[in-house]
Amino acid sequence: MGIPSEDLVLIRESENPEDPSVITVNCPDKTGLGCDLCRIILFFGLSIVKGVFWVVGRWKTRWGVLKKRLLAVCPSCSSASGIYYYRPEIEQPPKLLDLFLLKFCSFDRRGLLHDVNKVLYELELTIRRVKVSTTPDGKVMNLFFIIDTRELLHTKKRQEDTCDRLRSVLGDIMISCEIELVSAEHATRLQRWSSFLPPAITEDMFNLELPEELPTGSPSTPKSLSVSMDNSLSPAHTLIQIHCQDHKGLIYDIMRTLKDYNIQISYGRFSANQSGNCEVDLFVMQVDGKKIIDPNKQNALCSRLRMELFDPLRVRVVSRGPDTELLVANPVELSGRGRPLVMYDITLALKMLETCIFSAEIGRHVIGDREWEVYRILLEDGHESSVERNTIEEGVRKMLMGWE
Repeated sequence: MGIPSEDLVLIRESENPEDPSVITVNCPDKTGLGCDLCRIILFFGLSIVKGVFWVVGRWKTRWGVLKKRLLAVCPSCSSASGIYYYRPEIEQPPKLLDLFLLKFCSFDRRGLLHDVNKVLYELELTIRRVKVSTTPDGKVMNLFFIIDTRELLHTKKRQEDTCDRLRSVLGDIMISCEIELVSAEHATRLQRWSSFLPPAITEDMFNLELPEELPTGSPSTPKSLSVSMDNSLSPAHTLIQIHCQDHKGLIYDIMRTLKDYNIQISYGRFSANQSGNCEVDLFVMQVDGKKIIDPNKQNALCSRLRMELFDPLRVRVVSRGPDTELLVANPVELSGRGRPLVMYDITLALKMLETCIFSAEIGRHVIGDREWEVYRILLEDGHESSVERNTIEEGVRKMLMGWE
């Protein structure tokens, strides 16, 4: 007998909320599978504490929906002989879902943008672009370009449910709400459009080289970081050994980097101690089934992994004329997918810091040989001092990295 499709993903929920739940995936392998699974786990607000996959989270997890999403990325199988195996297929790009514009007007209040993000997250609506601006009379015009993972937003009921959920959370401050399908032509233009980034910002934020000496003494910098390769311990695989500080999305950051380099993982171990130090051992091979022998490829991959683990999310608070702007950037996978829940964490951190948002936008920029998703948040007045700006930068970084 083969593996029943419903048993490809098994979830054992913990009885004690403080203990990890266990997710087991039994399916054929493919290059990038680990990245796809980790991205979904991260989207559901879960952190991997032991491989593969012991997870903990801060929210009430919708386990049934999570299982459905994990099953969707498992490779298709064939069972002609009663044994399930991977049926090779040409790798297809991610399905392009319809883009919708959620447009609503409301009066402003502290924490507004985070509350909206939370509603959209709970409804499985993913934000692709956002433009939020505050008018002089205290009103906020919100433009969210979103996709629906349930693929139901074209229906009147789903649109009404979304507006009703927003209205129930925002209450009397909501003035109007409407949702419309974005034309294919307009959606293409949106993908190409990016606001201008000053050269000084791009040189500072998007540097892809590690400093000669890692900074110490700050809680937001790695305590230790090393990446090495060894071809002597396995006749068929290259061993990648990683020692680093833990952070939210750590395994995802490793997996997406290996996926972008077409590296397939055959076996791995992951462990973290109470002090936050992690050890990761991965037995890998190239897409052609061979070890990574070329020294140039080894050096390039190790260097990229070190960079991704040293600074996976770039956070800066800068002056924009008389105003203060928060910028957060993360690399986009070669498949075109961005990191999940970034906007959620940014707005949650600012809400906890009691910092009001004047305007916000998300854009994508190609800088060097990489595409980045850039979040630009213009903060309300009152953050002139360097101490206040450092507090905001540190608070947002800690929330994004799971160090809060």
